[in-house]
Amino acid sequence: MSASTIDTVPEQAAESSPRIYIQNGFQWDRQEAYLFDIDGTLLRSRDRIHYESFFESVRSVMGRELVLEGVTLSGNTDPGILYDAFRLAELDPEHWQPMLEGVLDHMRTIVAARRDQMHLVKMPGVDEMLAFLHSKGVALGIGTGNLESIGWLKLEVLGIRHWFTFGGFSDRFHVRADMISDAARQAREVKGAGASVCVIGDTPFDISAAKANGLPTIAVATGHYSFDELMEHQPEVCVSTLTALLSPAPNAQV
Repeated sequence: MSASTIDTVPEQAAESSPRIYIQNGFQWDRQEAYLFDIDGTLLRSRDRIHYESFFESVRSVMGRELVLEGVTLSGNTDPGILYDAFRLAELDPEHWQPMLEGVLDHMRTIVAARRDQMHLVKMPGVDEMLAFLHSKGVALGIGTGNLESIGWLKLEVLGIRHWFTFGGFSDRFHVRADMISDAARQAREVKGAGASVCVIGDTPFDISAAKANGLPTIAVATGHYSFDELMEHQPEVCVSTLTALLSPAPNAQV
């Protein structure tokens, strides 16, 4: 989700003024492809459909109750959340790994069936940023911890699916860096082997996954993590919102 803020992203306290940091020499708007995280970056879910699908699917497929206490959700991947939960529960992998795909498939089915109940809110500046980047002829893709069908469904419901031509999802990758690697590969299939690719996300895990692949990050403080918390992880760009990046304040830190 972002990966997975999974429908639990709280409202960030409003900044007294927009905040923006751009690393010296980094041209954030001159990249050839951009990989957007979904939850916390493009949208906020005001329902708990995705979140509840974890519990319902484990109960249905495995006949046990899922416990997510102690599991990092924001910035994780859907399979990664289950991996972490089962590890903390000290379950033997031979008992859950054969059922993992069944759990994930049940999640896909549950979320799709509740499409009409989704309540999604677009993050500030999303429409403007997507239109701006599209006008520059760049490749726009997704890099998310969501399962593919769930991620695309959220974007369809929100009305922004048409902007994106490819995506990296967690169906085959429980490690976020591996998913970003796959998304970057797709971006370079579109724009060329040497194309510059930038990750846009709202968690330290987006930043670390980008760094693991030698990619720059635009960090957006619209999820669980504040501007200052994201800055600790040294992204190339950090902004309070995408709107702030499109209309930088005169006192922007550059």
